Amino acid sequence: MNKPVLAKQHVHALARLTFGNAASLIYLGVVAATTVLVTVDTLFVSHEDASFAGVWLFFLAAPTVFAFFVGSALLGAETAGPAWFVHVALVASVLVQSLALGWFVRLMRGGRGRTRQARPQGA
Repeated sequence: MNKPVLAKQHVHALARLTFGNAASLIYLGVVAATTVLVTVDTLFVSHEDASFAGVWLFFLAAPTVFAFFVGSALLGAETAGPAWFVHVALVASVLVQSLALGWFVRLMRGGRGRTRQARPQGA
């Protein structure tokens, strides 16, 4: 019987790294708040010329969002591609960076997770 490429425990481990620590949650919260502000600015605020509010999302998603753009350019797409690709690239970049933050937090804590050391009884 063949095992799936990503077993259930691997998916849970990736989800814990991406969403299960304070650093990743703070980063995702900042991205969500910025997305709300950009959406409100785009839809409800009139400007004489173009607004640069959307640039903040690219700052938060950098540098991985630019790796997606380079990859699409190498595959023959336009500079940034269609609008759907830009949105997908932004979401994927934010998730990749949240995963990287979770991995870094785990690395700095010096362990594979919340495993406890065996202690003698009564200590």
